[in-house]
Amino acid sequence: MKKLRTSCLAIIISLIFTALILWLMGKNPLSAYMNLLQGSGLMAKLKYAGRQNMFTDFMSFIDALTPMIFASLSVAIALKGGFFNIGVSGQMMIAGFVAHMLSLVVPSRLLVIVAGIVSGALIGALIGWLKYRFNVNEVVTSIMFNSIIMYLTTFYINTFYINPVSRQSKAINEAARLTISGYRWNNLKIDIALAFPLAIAAAFALNYFLERTTRGYEIKATGLSPRAAHYAGMNVHRTLLLTMSISGALAGLAGVSYFCGYFASIQPGTTPAMGFDAIAVSLLGANNPLGCVLASFLVTIISKGSIYMSSRQGIEPEIASLMSAFILTFAACSSIFERKSRD
Repeated sequence: MKKLRTSCLAIIISLIFTALILWLMGKNPLSAYMNLLQGSGLMAKLKYAGRQNMFTDFMSFIDALTPMIFASLSVAIALKGGFFNIGVSGQMMIAGFVAHMLSLVVPSRLLVIVAGIVSGALIGALIGWLKYRFNVNEVVTSIMFNSIIMYLTTFYINTFYINPVSRQSKAINEAARLTISGYRWNNLKIDIALAFPLAIAAAFALNYFLERTTRGYEIKATGLSPRAAHYAGMNVHRTLLLTMSISGALAGLAGVSYFCGYFASIQPGTTPAMGFDAIAVSLLGANNPLGCVLASFLVTIISKGSIYMSSRQGIEPEIASLMSAFILTFAACSSIFERKSRD
């Protein structure tokens, strides 16, 4: 409950700071915040283009929200187990890349999901194994794997799998894509995120796993004190591998829902920034799986609604990024707020 109050306080302070900046720019903060909701499909706009309405905007918002939930869950369980998985971006990219390649052979959505889980879990398990076998800091290995994965996939895409027009990878087969794009329903064209129910189910399952199972308890105990967990008779090495395998699997699901869902292709030469944003989103959600869903919802509202806010208010979309930065910075300073609340 205290962590929830801390997160809410971080959000309120950041909204006040952003409102002050907007006011100094001569803009109405309330109108700007309303535009964010309208751009995300949570409020109705003044007008819409053909075959679009508030519902189509909301479905597009859900499509963008899905990989963020998976990514923040990946960070959350790693932090619960005492790991700082800064390699979510790389694990997302390798999962999306492997799924793209396999879809050339068998265009199946189920295969895409399985490929994301397995490829992400293997990278996560390798990071965990290097940690306990050679005591290699997971931050170092995660960052290195980010670069290795980015350069290898970039080389392959640019050499064999490039779209000469978009300069991105070729688009995934629609039969394997995790988003049904432009689905016609009731004279509307909507995007259906097929992986969204799986993301919500994963959040509840992870919450149950951490709170109600022996393995979940061992992960949390190891995260608090590996030495104490060892003396209590827990297999710390196995727990480390399990933690990072689950974290990698969730990052893999984030990757396929991002690169094989929200986007249908992979941009070579860069890793998704979402993998790094997920660290702060997890902190905002107090590393609680259900809190991560709510935090992902809030951050996606800001990122998804920023374009509409920019067009209506005549301000740069980076203002929305500034708002996210305020929220996540104050969330990262939660320990200070908690200490002040005890004084």
